[in-house]
Amino acid sequence: MNFKLLFALLIIAANCFGQEPGESKKYTLDANQFYGSIILHNPDISHLITEHPAGVILSYNRKTYGLESWEEAYNYPDLGYSFIYQNSNNSTLGDNYGLYAHYNFYFFRRNMQLRIGQGISYATNPYDKVTNFRNNAYGSDILSSTYLMFNFHKENIVKGLGFKAGVSIIHYSNANFRAPNTSTNTLAFNAGFIYDLDGGKELEYIHREKEKMTEPVRYNLALRAGLNESDVIDSGQYGFVVLSAYADKRLSRKSALQVGADVYFSSFLKELIRYQSIAFPENGVNADDDYKRVGVFAGHELFLNKMSVISQFGYYVYYPFDFEGRTYLRMGLKRYFGDKIFGAVTLKSHGAKAEAVEFGIGIRL
Repeated sequence: MNFKLLFALLIIAANCFGQEPGESKKYTLDANQFYGSIILHNPDISHLITEHPAGVILSYNRKTYGLESWEEAYNYPDLGYSFIYQNSNNSTLGDNYGLYAHYNFYFFRRNMQLRIGQGISYATNPYDKVTNFRNNAYGSDILSSTYLMFNFHKENIVKGLGFKAGVSIIHYSNANFRAPNTSTNTLAFNAGFIYDLDGGKELEYIHREKEKMTEPVRYNLALRAGLNESDVIDSGQYGFVVLSAYADKRLSRKSALQVGADVYFSSFLKELIRYQSIAFPENGVNADDDYKRVGVFAGHELFLNKMSVISQFGYYVYYPFDFEGRTYLRMGLKRYFGDKIFGAVTLKSHGAKAEAVEFGIGIRL
């Protein structure tokens, strides 16, 4: 695919998604080609790094101008949706097709753009123990995917048409939903066009007086659950439940600090303990060892609008079975429904090693 074809796709999309007359919101489209390399983050995937992946990133963006107070606080970011096609140029890995929601944040007089996108991707050739046993990166055809773009970004150079170029990182993983899951990270250079559906018409940014936000300590209860599998292929997928209780203190419009505890009931560990007690008796693992874990954590919450980004660092204080070390990380998104109820999707990992994607619901009191 070349830039002429990208430009044609951009114009077609502009005709399909143009604004209705009198609509006050402003939209842009952008299309980027990328070319790069898969990073060797794990020696187990060295046999899969043979060629340079390439592809295209297509995006639909809604610009913000301060109609809500959070928009000014973050220098008027964009909200949008994107599609990524990645050709790995490797028949074992296959190709990836992904759909994402993203935010675009701007710096240096809006000439630099940081995009953070999260979504799901379809892998065309995942692991199969008979037909594709060499693909130890993707254990399933549906993957979780995150991507970052850091670009020089210049809009409306000529009649609504602009240009962008920079670097991107695209991550594919199924978060141990099914083994194997060594995952891939693509570092790529990208370049492309931006098209303003208003033809470059400028709108005024809304400015408000800054208000100091204070809140008392708030208390949270959360229930998280999901499915995952150990690294032993074909050991089976099992459900897990996590009970979390924590306090948070709002420091500003953007930030809150957290401290709390988690209790883990991870059934895949019960099966892993049984397996190791039989297969590796020299490790001293007993089939009746406790699979439950208890951790304490400290964290941070970054508030956007009704969404927030959480990051937590934890340590197991009750840890009867050794699995990937005593420290753990949790990162993800929360969505508030009113003042008290929230939903969350988070990734729990031990360093760079994912354990599970957690789907949660909770209450903030």
